[in-house]
Amino acid sequence: MIARSGAGPLRRLAVLRHAKSAWPQGVADHERPLAPRGRRDGPAAGRALAEADCLPDLALCSTAVRARQTWDLASAQWGTPPPVRFDDRLYAADAADLLDVVQGAPREVETLLLIGHNPGLEELVLELAGDGLDDALDEVRTKFPTAAIAVLAWRGPSWQSLAPGTALLTSVIVPRGKKS
Repeated sequence: MIARSGAGPLRRLAVLRHAKSAWPQGVADHERPLAPRGRRDGPAAGRALAEADCLPDLALCSTAVRARQTWDLASAQWGTPPPVRFDDRLYAADAADLLDVVQGAPREVETLLLIGHNPGLEELVLELAGDGLDDALDEVRTKFPTAAIAVLAWRGPSWQSLAPGTALLTSVIVPRGKKS
């Protein structure tokens, strides 16, 4: 059952952990790029969102290089990518900070994509999921790997009304690109 926090449209939050990053020596954490596997998995994440009929109306993305590169690769898989907002608050954010950013999304957005980092993303998904598919909840509790996507659904008049325990975790997808 999808939690009802008042009347409103069905809203979906797709949470995407950035794809696998490289660890080049002497490069600051914020500036780390994607590793070869990440460059394969980024497009696979975009295709997975399209196949799940979960294309966003708006994307909120960390300013870290690996998150921005994940966005570029994923969104390139869609005909017309939605607007994206790069937000410094998403870098190294905890669940409470991430929820604050999500709650600021415009009312007209029905499907929102959040691209960021662990452990904050995993914590956010578990905090918001008042209910969910047992396998999906167990998967997130066990590990939320790079390029993983968790989709949460709920009804509410605005994003501001999204609160802990009000969403249904409908799916967890771990797309992987193929080596060429």
